[in-house]
Amino acid sequence: MKAMKSADIRKLAPEEIRTKIADARDELMRLRFQQVTGQLTDTSRLNLLGKDIARMETILREIERAAAVEGAK
Repeated sequence: MKAMKSADIRKLAPEEIRTKIADARDELMRLRFQQVTGQLTDTSRLNLLGKDIARMETILREIERAAAVEGAK
């Protein structure tokens, strides 16, 4: 899985972003298990996946806040 760019994430619907976050968290958990058991060879993937999750959560929060502001007007 290639790192997602912010522009690509912003094109997605909020529900799609939530789904991708859940999938990424599952993958991160599997990678951590592989690391503990010594099966993981590409440890940089852990860092990249963590950053992807943080990026998606940040953009999702921005979208939710913008919707809340629009709803308050």
